Amino acid sequence: MALRVTFVAAARSSPLLAERFGDDRPLDGAGRQEVLRAAPDLPYFSAAELRYCSPTPRSRATGDALGYAPLLQPALRECDMGRWRGLTLGEAMAREPAAVDAWLADPRSAPHGGEPLLGFITRIGGWLDTRPGEDGGRLVAVAEPSVIRAALVYVLKAPPSSYWNLDVRPLSATTVAGGAGRWSLRLDGAAAQFSRV
Repeated sequence: MALRVTFVAAARSSPLLAERFGDDRPLDGAGRQEVLRAAPDLPYFSAAELRYCSPTPRSRATGDALGYAPLLQPALRECDMGRWRGLTLGEAMAREPAAVDAWLADPRSAPHGGEPLLGFITRIGGWLDTRPGEDGGRLVAVAEPSVIRAALVYVLKAPPSSYWNLDVRPLSATTVAGGAGRWSLRLDGAAAQFSRV
């Protein structure tokens, strides 16, 4: 039996505000309500041997609201967007259209002065590959959707450009199983993976 890592996507801060690079907004009232509504569908994850979260305020608050008491993992931080931090994609495009085009086309480029997409994917994969646990162990990590997309690209050994084709919804659960360098995506029901049977 393989090690199982379930990623739970952090709740949104506000559905009305545009998504920004490196967004550190805390979980607002609407986000807390979303967590409370989703909690009954995620009951078994608190039984995981290890519970982690990325360092964003939303991820920490989501994990706490779900009762996970997660350990903060700096390696699960979002991609470093350099001087584009705090901007929307549209704002970055308006300021530096050629740089944004280069960044979207080449996963090794970092025209914003931060981390290239390929480096981000590799960092998240490195975190995944170094998880402690024995076969049959269960871990849960609350993270931003971008972190989960990077993990999926790594697990599937997909081209980095596929990162842009993955849609990870707030409070969704995604499980990968395996171990260092030999991961697979699990598509069975989340509750079944953490059942007490």
